[in-house]
Amino acid sequence: MRTKTNAFKNLLAAFVLVSIIGCQSTAKDNTPWVQLFDGKTLNGWSKIGGDATYQVEDGAIVGTTAMNTPNTFLRSDKLYGDFILELEYLVDPSMNSGIQIRSNSFDHYLNGRVHGYQVEIDPSERAWSGGIYDEARRGWLNTMENNPAAQKAFKQNDWNHYRIEAISDTIRTWVNGVPAAYLIDDKTAQGFIGLQVHSIKKPTQEGKQIKWRNIKILTTNLDQYARQSSLDPVVTKNNLTIDEKKKGWKMLWDGKTTEGWRGAKLDKFPEKGWVIEDGVLSVLSSGGAESRAGGDIVTEELFGDFELKVDFKLTPGANSGIKYYVDTEINKGPGSSIGLEFQILDDELHPDAKKGNHEGSRTVSSLYDLIKADPRKPVKPIGEWNTAHIKSVDNHVEHWLNGMKVLEYERKSPEYRKLVSESKYVKWKDFGELDRGQILLQDHGDLVSFRNVKIRPLD
Repeated sequence: MRTKTNAFKNLLAAFVLVSIIGCQSTAKDNTPWVQLFDGKTLNGWSKIGGDATYQVEDGAIVGTTAMNTPNTFLRSDKLYGDFILELEYLVDPSMNSGIQIRSNSFDHYLNGRVHGYQVEIDPSERAWSGGIYDEARRGWLNTMENNPAAQKAFKQNDWNHYRIEAISDTIRTWVNGVPAAYLIDDKTAQGFIGLQVHSIKKPTQEGKQIKWRNIKILTTNLDQYARQSSLDPVVTKNNLTIDEKKKGWKMLWDGKTTEGWRGAKLDKFPEKGWVIEDGVLSVLSSGGAESRAGGDIVTEELFGDFELKVDFKLTPGANSGIKYYVDTEINKGPGSSIGLEFQILDDELHPDAKKGNHEGSRTVSSLYDLIKADPRKPVKPIGEWNTAHIKSVDNHVEHWLNGMKVLEYERKSPEYRKLVSESKYVKWKDFGELDRGQILLQDHGDLVSFRNVKIRPLD
């Protein structure tokens, strides 16, 4: 009897010991985390955007809603590029919130409005927590309606855990350990981390709270600690976002073929001078001569009122352009086809930056030879992607660069016609006054690349 009792005691002791060791092993995290919140103060954080309040209570940051104020953010003073972030939050069921990552606030962009990637906090029936929204830019990038496992992972009226990995052009999220979003997008490489208190419209939502705690980050040896995701990625390059589709945008270049484009002076796409590689369309260098290699390319379709967006990347000293309201029947001789031009140029190295009938009217994002772009324009360094945005509605035209409006004018107005009369375009009758025309990407003999070419017809 004693033998059986001793054996049972030994077995029980062994089981308890194994259980203790197992629990210790499970709980132990050797990741060299850096704490972003000390649990006591808001040191290292600053409020931006609106007038909602933040304070520290019981080891958590508590954000409280306020009426008549825009979205408010508590942002990290430090900027982060590649990282792994983990945190916990508790949100009132009536509220919407989010975690900003790689976000920024610039004077030139919507008067300092916070913009960038947001990992959604959504306790509503929609249940898109863990999805990725592009705050104050492109809208939804990665939603949750096709990920029921992640939707069910969110815990109402309880603390939830997020893991966010932002490494190179890839952003992945987990909600309570369940894979939620998997996005490949390289719009922004660096920015702050922000905790959002959303604006409210109903008095009954005033004073509602969201809490965050255990906020920690890793910025080194990320490959060692990164996790695999079981999800298929959402890729935004040469694709429309959800909101763009809803608003009637369409891809003007599919990112793979030459469909919809031809040479400006050809019946088909040029056989040389242009290459498509890894979703990028590039005009090759040929020594800086205008339309001497493959020549300009134009859309087969004509456009009247429109919005156009094009990402472009320059090489040192390069020159190119995006033209609109082009008629390829004009100027059958040497040189480029004729149309209004959003100038693409290395302002520092190319001599054209100092030329033009109006000083500075040949600099990047200017209306070539006619109107100089705002000198405060936010130009990214050579070798990085810039975004050109052209709007033309009822002859009112705007040029935007990287989210900032840099010029506007009225086509066909007396002021416009005076500018043309003083420019190199004076020899072309009714220059730039077509009701409908083609979109053109210019071959000016320098290596320049394009991607994400999309248009929204408005007529």
